[in-house]
Amino acid sequence: MKKWQIALIGLVLAGIAAAAALYFLVYSKSHPDYERAKPEYVISAEALYFSFADDEVAANSKFTGKVVAIDGQVAEVEQLDDMVVVSFVFDEGLFGREGVRCTMLEGYHTGALNLVHGENVEIKGLCTGFTGSDVILEHCSFL
Repeated sequence: MKKWQIALIGLVLAGIAAAAALYFLVYSKSHPDYERAKPEYVISAEALYFSFADDEVAANSKFTGKVVAIDGQVAEVEQLDDMVVVSFVFDEGLFGREGVRCTMLEGYHTGALNLVHGENVEIKGLCTGFTGSDVILEHCSFL
């Protein structure tokens, strides 16, 4: 065999090895268990919302990417396709009601759909930031 053929075969084998390593390191990596995660912050839904509304930069550095436990009175519960969103409303903006929106984990859909307006509830989830009108919590569960 010529040297360039050996080099080509070596490059192909190295590419296959790199692809296999990438698959095992990225795709088979375990995902965080947000349901069992301990909250890094415990705060009222209202205080969380106004933290972002008053100083978004400071609130982003403090809460975004962290598991946060909130409590407050439910304003509404929406079912959007295969998602259930519990909302806490604290302000009226140009584009409608503003507050905290919590996307519930699948195992908590029934419990969330049974919530009524004004009911006090404690929820924890991963804070993913502020949309300019709502603070978003994902992978949420009841405490």
